[in-house]
Amino acid sequence: MKDFVITFEDSEKKPVELKEDSLLSEHLNVQNSPILFGCRIGICGTCSIEILEGSEKLIPRTCEEIEYLEALAPDKPNCRLACQIRLNAHIKVKKVEI
Repeated sequence: MKDFVITFEDSEKKPVELKEDSLLSEHLNVQNSPILFGCRIGICGTCSIEILEGSEKLIPRTCEEIEYLEALAPDKPNCRLACQIRLNAHIKVKKVEI
């Protein structure tokens, strides 16, 4: 199993290394990440992030995630719900305030 790195833009938090297929919501917390999680099932938007690098390698968004984000952040095409991401690439992210 591969390890992938998550780098946080505009944050003092150090990059986090996780195993392939890790759910971000199960491994990121206030100690190691600027991303906050609320519901953890993709309906609150608390964990909205913009993927700055590596988005083309991530598993595509589900129809539900696309629909939710089109309403929540229509001007941010690289926006994702971190709780819905299974890591399969190195990514650089930025917390999105919705």
